[in-house]
Amino acid sequence: MTAETDTTESGWGVLDGLPGHPMMWVLIVSELAVFGILITSVAVVRLVRPVEAAATQALLDPRLAFVNTLVLIVSGWLAARAAVAARAGARPATRRRLAGAMALGTAFILIKLLEYAGEFGAGLDPEASGFSTLYVLITGFHLLHVGLGIVILAVVAPRAEADAVETGTAFWHMVDLVWLMIFPVLYLVR
Repeated sequence: MTAETDTTESGWGVLDGLPGHPMMWVLIVSELAVFGILITSVAVVRLVRPVEAAATQALLDPRLAFVNTLVLIVSGWLAARAAVAARAGARPATRRRLAGAMALGTAFILIKLLEYAGEFGAGLDPEASGFSTLYVLITGFHLLHVGLGIVILAVVAPRAEADAVETGTAFWHMVDLVWLMIFPVLYLVR
């Protein structure tokens, strides 16, 4: 088949089988690498400065973080259901499910800001230790990704086309996955 007649492959090789646009997958892999380095840094800081890490961790609110975990899991489920609806051509259902995912993403942001207010009020100083710096950096960076994910979903929702929705939900699932790694590492592991 010639390049002019082949509409099933993008020319990206291994990325061709993934849902959504291949460039989104390049972005996702690079973002996962960055978050992986940051999370690994937390483990190193815990080994090198365990007392400082424990002192900072004592200021964190794992209950609100757990609520946020549930919020993102449900939002990811809604995004996945939106992608299924988009593939079926059910645009109203796609839009409703994306709206639900975006609403839960907004709830995540509000809960995280509430959590930050409590932690900073309890004395969390982002510059006090390596763990506190990494905590604020990682959760803040993730929070920015949640906001970006909401924008991406808002962009793809009006037309509700399958390829665009799959591209947007792929990013949204990366945001979910990253949080599922962040939550235990920062809040639960002692």
